[in-house]
Amino acid sequence: MADSTGREAVAAVWRIESARIVGALARYTGDFALAEDLAQEALAEALVNWPRDGVPRNRAGWLLTVGRRRAIDAFRRRAALDDRYSALARDLGEGGVAAGGPPAESARAQTPWDPDQVDDDVLALIFIACHPVLSREARIALTLRVVGGLSSDEIAKAFLAPTATVQARITRAKKTLAAARVPFAVPSAQERNERLGSVLSVIYVIFTEGSSATSGEDLIRFDLAGEAQRLARVLARLMPAEPEVHGLLALLELTAARFPARADFDGQPILLEHQNRRRWDRPAIRRGRAALDRATRVGRGLGTYGLQAAIAECHAVAASVDTTDWDRIVLLYEALGRLAPSPVVDLNRAVAVSMAQGPSAALRIVDELKTSAALANSHLLPSVRGELLTRLGRSGEARAELELAIRLCGNERERALLAKKLTKFVV
Repeated sequence: MADSTGREAVAAVWRIESARIVGALARYTGDFALAEDLAQEALAEALVNWPRDGVPRNRAGWLLTVGRRRAIDAFRRRAALDDRYSALARDLGEGGVAAGGPPAESARAQTPWDPDQVDDDVLALIFIACHPVLSREARIALTLRVVGGLSSDEIAKAFLAPTATVQARITRAKKTLAAARVPFAVPSAQERNERLGSVLSVIYVIFTEGSSATSGEDLIRFDLAGEAQRLARVLARLMPAEPEVHGLLALLELTAARFPARADFDGQPILLEHQNRRRWDRPAIRRGRAALDRATRVGRGLGTYGLQAAIAECHAVAASVDTTDWDRIVLLYEALGRLAPSPVVDLNRAVAVSMAQGPSAALRIVDELKTSAALANSHLLPSVRGELLTRLGRSGEARAELELAIRLCGNERERALLAKKLTKFVV
């Protein structure tokens, strides 16, 4: 087994299973912050052992077993937990995988890896990370790190914030949870409702990073997007009377339905007007429309996610860009802007206005956003402005905007698309 294969195996299992591993360890130790530290220690040990000794058959189980042994080490250091350590040590015995060998059968039998509890563990992680003792920014950052498996740099780009700020925010959040002695458990129904808004935000941000990766070579990160969809489905089963849960699920399904047509065989992005709509995932569209219908039937009106799902539905049912109901999309964006004002919503509304009323009307909206601090370091604003100026024949300004967008864009595929647009101006 080559070294690189071992490291790749570690990266793969961490990307897919990190939330479940941290969740299982949190359930095992009852300590959220300790669980993440233990998981990181197990990951570090895997990076040393797997390239050298080979990749174990049960990769997640290996990490969990090492994490449990590190938990015992931690309990050893805590005099107040001596009784608990003694009970755990009797169960596990000595040697085994932490000493470099295969897990003992008795240890595997005791490994806290219960497929029936996986969803609860991950959801419990989300609800803990969204505890009211934390600020909204801290909740989302912490959940993206622990549940979504995103790096601090990836979270910073998603937040349009400096990486150092995000790292400090995550550190403070973990210390706050520990100081508040927040238990590891899915909260009561009332508490779930109080934290629902943050939970939905976290799932949506995870999906957004998967749908439009802010860095790297891939346009879409299917693992993140798929995990967000799975979490939304689990949450919809857990809280069926909440319209925004169904609205979010609808939005994710309808957006993901376009994934098969968003890139060519070389991974280059394909703009909406050039996508082959026959490649859109029709079952996903049906699931999304059904979820949107459930959100409507609950009877409390559509919220921010339901409105965005309704916009996605307009695209999903249209035969082409030209036949899309852009007037309705503009109205839906106006409603969304009143419910949840945001420069990103205004920017998207400007795109819809350009299709419904022309580029001049849209440019006035975009120009008002040039002073927005939230978009100062984002490629989205110059990208849209460059497109509008191109349609208006203002080539010099358009070129400058596209060059700025390329400098700010962190995704290689998107940069390539912007560079392709720029070639139109080469004499």
